[in-house]
Amino acid sequence: MTKTIGVILSGCGVQDGAEIHEAVLTLLFLNQAGVQYQCFAPNTAQRRVVNHLSGEVVAETRSILVEGARIARGNILDVAEANADQLDAVIMPGGFGAALNLSSFALEGVNGEVDPDLKRLLLEMNDLGKPIGAICIAPATLALALGHKGITVTIGTDPDTAAAIEKTGAKHVERSVDDIAIDPDNKVVTTPAYMLGPDIASVAMGIQKLCNAVVEMA
Repeated sequence: MTKTIGVILSGCGVQDGAEIHEAVLTLLFLNQAGVQYQCFAPNTAQRRVVNHLSGEVVAETRSILVEGARIARGNILDVAEANADQLDAVIMPGGFGAALNLSSFALEGVNGEVDPDLKRLLLEMNDLGKPIGAICIAPATLALALGHKGITVTIGTDPDTAAAIEKTGAKHVERSVDDIAIDPDNKVVTTPAYMLGPDIASVAMGIQKLCNAVVEMA
């Protein structure tokens, strides 16, 4: 039976949603690995909207789910519909939205809250022993949900973000952009991606390793 991996999007665009390169690379490498994927996103409003040309916050309201549909080519579901029993693994691409829309880590740090439907899914996946991948800043949201399990993650080498992650109970390890951190006990795989950059080719190496490791664990 073909494996099905859930991909959790946080909008569309690095500054207020899912990082498009990271999201598309994730879908590409999962497809190349011979598995199916289903995109999900919270059916709520983004916490902010950014003009990606000027970098300025603008007075607009956008749906995380509708924006994520741009990347998913319309094939996306509300994360409230995600069933851990029907998924073999979950991967969260990065982008600022992963810490802004999937949780409030970007605003509140260790005191942030994870989207309740996503938190429920992540806890269920972990309880069932199913793998979870997180890319770029997404491990910070994962730490808010599963830090009490003592998971090990990486966001690269940023000391302030690493310190905040460790306040959740999670452990942070440093990794380069083309590498991954694997927590075999909790089946968690993470990679720094654009937390380090510097370019799409470098980011792709780590994301491909992450996707392959998640698929192999599933």
